[in-house]
Formats: sequence, C-alpha cells, structure tokens
Amino acid sequence: MRKTLSSLPLLPLALALNSALAADVAPGLIAEAQQHARIDALIVFADQSRPLLAPMDAHADYRARRRALVDALRARAQTQQSGVREWLDARGVAYRPYWIANTIVAKLSASDLDGLAARSDIARVAANPRLTARLPRPGNTAPGPQVVESIAWGVTKIGAPTAWAAGYTGQGVVVAGEDTGYQWDHPALQPHYRGWDGSAADHNHNWHDSIHDSVGNDCGNDSPFPCDDFGHGTHTAGTFVGDDGATHQTGVAPGAKWIGCRNMDGGVGTPARYIECMQWMLAPTDLNDENPDPDLAPDVINNSWGCPTDEGCTVGDELEAAVDSVVAGGIFFAAAAANDGPDCSTITAPPAIYDASFVVGATDSGDRMAGFSSRGPVSGISLIRPDLSGPGVNITSSWARPPNTYQSDSGTSMATPHVVGTVALILSAAPALKGHPDQVAAILRATTVTDGVTDPSNTGCNGLTMSDWPNYQAGYGRLDAWAAVQAALSAADTLFVDGFDG
Repeated sequence: MRKTLSSLPLLPLALALNSALAADVAPGLIAEAQQHARIDALIVFADQSRPLLAPMDAHADYRARRRALVDALRARAQTQQSGVREWLDARGVAYRPYWIANTIVAKLSASDLDGLAARSDIARVAANPRLTARLPRPGNTAPGPQVVESIAWGVTKIGAPTAWAAGYTGQGVVVAGEDTGYQWDHPALQPHYRGWDGSAADHNHNWHDSIHDSVGNDCGNDSPFPCDDFGHGTHTAGTFVGDDGATHQTGVAPGAKWIGCRNMDGGVGTPARYIECMQWMLAPTDLNDENPDPDLAPDVINNSWGCPTDEGCTVGDELEAAVDSVVAGGIFFAAAAANDGPDCSTITAPPAIYDASFVVGATDSGDRMAGFSSRGPVSGISLIRPDLSGPGVNITSSWARPPNTYQSDSGTSMATPHVVGTVALILSAAPALKGHPDQVAAILRATTVTDGVTDPSNTGCNGLTMSDWPNYQAGYGRLDAWAAVQAALSAADTLFVDGFDG
C-alpha cells in the first residue's frame, strides 16, 4: 500500500514531506524515528573532495605533504560543519564529527531529523547500520595446530625468509590494522608493538577503539589498550609481523612495528566506525582522542573488512573519500577481496571496490586460487581486480580466543596481511618509497609469480582466463616478496618521485 501524508500522523510535517518526496533524509531513518527515541545516523556534507593544496617540490618529505593534507581536511570540516555542530550542541544531541570524510555521526530524534531536513548546509542524512562482517572463524576450516612450523608456509612461499637473510625484515616501518582488535600482549605480537619498549606499554598514538556504544562486548567500550573480542584481528597481525622469538614465526615482516584500531564489535562494524579508524590512521591521537599527529601515521594498513550493500551498507561517497584521503596521505591501503567466490564479479563491497585500494585474492599452498576467493571484474571500474593473490588457505597465526594461542584459518583476510608484510619489507629495503603507495603497488604487480598459478573453480572472467596475465581471477599473479624487494632495491638509486599536486 502506498503511503500518503495522512498515513504518517506521528511524523512532523517536514519529515513526512521528505518521506513522500524521497528527499535528503533516508526513508529508513523515518521508519526508525517512529519506533525509537533516537537513532544512529550520518550527517553527510556535500563536499567530499580532497582539498586542493599548493604544489610541493617533487622530493618534498612525505610527512610534510601528509601534514598539509590533514590541516586542510580539518580546516574544511571546521568551516563547513560549524553551523550544524552549533545546532546539535544547542539541542543537546550526542555526536562525533569526522574531518576525513566531512561527516558527522549523531544520535538523532524524529524532531532532529525534521530540523536537519530543512537545512541547506548538508547534503543528506543517511543510516549508520550495524553490519555483520563475513569474517572467517577457525571452526569453518581445518583446525590448526597449537605449535606451528618454524616459519609459516605462506611466509616461506612468498620468499620472505630470503629477504630477511639479505637484511630486510621490515625494520623502520610501521604497519597497522583496522579489524576486530588485537591481543597486544600475545607472545607473537608484543615484541613488535610500537607501544612496547620492552618493559612498559604506552598505548597513546598506538591504539584507538572506535567502539563507543556496545552492550555486552568482552572488550567493553573505548578500551584503553588493544583488545580483540573475536580473534580475527590478532590473526591478521600475526601474519604481517608475528614472531615470538622461538618456534612461532608467523609474520612476513617481524622487524616492523605495528599499531591498530578496532572498527568492529564482535565482528559487527558500521560506516562510522570504519571512517573513524581511517581518520585515526591518518593522524593518530592519544587515548583521549586528542593531539592528532600525522607524523605517527603508519606506512601501510591492513583491511580485512567489508561494507556490503546486502547488509545495509548504502553509503555514498563519504567512505570512499576516507580511503582516498588515507592513500593521498602516502599510506598503502591493502584490502581483502572478500570470500564470495568462485563466480566472477563477486568483489562487490567497499573498500575493495575503490580505485585507491590494493585488492588481494587468496591462493593455497599449490598456487591454486581458493574457491572462496572473490573474483573480478568490479562493476564501474576498469582496473584489474584483484590486484594480485597471496597465501590464504590454512594459514596458521596468532589467536586471541583463548589468549596466547595459534589457529589455522582461511580467507582473503589471511592473504591480505601477506601483502602488508611484503610492503614493510619493500620499504625497509627502499625507504625512499615511503609515502608513495602507487609506486609500491606497481612494484608488487610487476614482480608476481604466474607460472603454475591455476584456478580449478573458474574457467575465466570477462573474456580473460588463467592463460592471460593479468586476469580477473588471480590479478597480476601470486605475491612474491623477495622479487618485490629486489625490484625495490634496483629502483632505489634511480627512483623518481612524482610531485604532489594536491
């Protein structure tokens, strides 16, 4: 039955008009406003572009470029959001402003929605749904041993130990993760945590929790130290840096340091949580969410989460704007392709669908594409996706539930940290590449293994097969860390760094 204005007696007139005319307030919020006192929503401003900056010298320090970008983003938000913030303050509305995507998340009543619908300084008000991430659990795959081989098979497969022997372990590089959290004091992770000095921990600028309103979560809200309520984040971190100094060498870059942000509550994320972690990564804050410092940003970020539309993620360009700003800040942004294969065109959710992301598929120990690994092409973009593939089947790494254990798991979530660790190896070999994720991505794509890489679950996508390189199944090939490090070393003496034009 079609709704009329007379069928919406509980709504203020302006809000009812928005419902009837499909204006700037999302219809789903109107329905919620009839049932709840306050709803979680995103107030989105029209300007989601990257601010134009004055050109800098081609060899300008990447940290100076990042500081300029952060200053410009914060200034824009302060100017464009000021009227709405004052209005929310006057009404006693709880909210959090985000400068990285020019967005505010707020707890809004039906009356608040009515008032916002009449404003001309915002583009729209959208839902901030709770999204259950399709994260692998150990129980879904072959259970892993509690004692792993000296070096995890995926680490050996990509040639990381050869890079270590040459002196490149990720030293001088900061790796980050946005995930379910981290057991920071896990034996495989604690020695590599940037906040650990060997005797005491300082979590300021090294950890952020974007979970503020959970009920019954083991880690609570606003955890003052890295905590993992699921296990997934701890597993990914173990693959990019894990090494307990004894028999558990699970990580690709054990010489790197790591930091982290929790963007899921028991595996459940929201667009606001995803945006908040990306903002923190670009300019990490202290535990009071103050004193942002772009110089303490990581060099590379692992992202094993998704924002699928069939779970209610209907964001516009604000989430992509956040990813774009992270990469514009000189940070390599790796994203799991997702686990919806083997069909073609199954890479469908942010952030893997964005141009700025580096997208990773999964292979097994025999260089066969995993059946679950999502394939391209991605609708609306011409880029080959995934960019490449890496070890992602029966990967043993650190686990947090129970603490201090190890588990075997499978997923593109397991393949992506192999790439992140490889980026750390590249940057330790060629520090001049720091702040230039496009050049690092080009090296990764140019140094893959293609011989012997097969796909037993899919014969081809969009006219390309596994005889064509690149293709939409494995991308440019299977990750080869040692070849990538060698290419970076060869390029180091003649490296041309493009200028930053804003």
